[in-house]
Amino acid sequence: MDSAQSAPDEADRVYEMAAELFGLMATPLRLKIISALCRCEKTVGELVSELGSSQPNVSQHLAHLYRAGILARRREGVQIFYRVQNERAVALCRAVCTQIAIEIEDPAALAPEQRLLAPRH
Repeated sequence: MDSAQSAPDEADRVYEMAAELFGLMATPLRLKIISALCRCEKTVGELVSELGSSQPNVSQHLAHLYRAGILARRREGVQIFYRVQNERAVALCRAVCTQIAIEIEDPAALAPEQRLLAPRH
């Protein structure tokens, strides 16, 4: 295979993997879970209480994040504790969410070309 053919294949793979990560993070509850676990590990029950969602719903999203390698878990008796495992994915989430929060709080703070969000009319 020549280098001209492999470069588009590699670029396609990068875009596919990025889209997969963005798809995984495209659920508000998953972003909330990641945020809740940034400082310390928590049990499913603690996350349910903190996030105000049902236990089955939180567990389903935790399972997706665990299978994707974003979170790790450990069992202690009957409790399952979750923690962040992939700091890079968390840093990406934090960067995007922080940028959006800035844009919402003070829309005039950034020039239009610096914004992630289109202006709302």
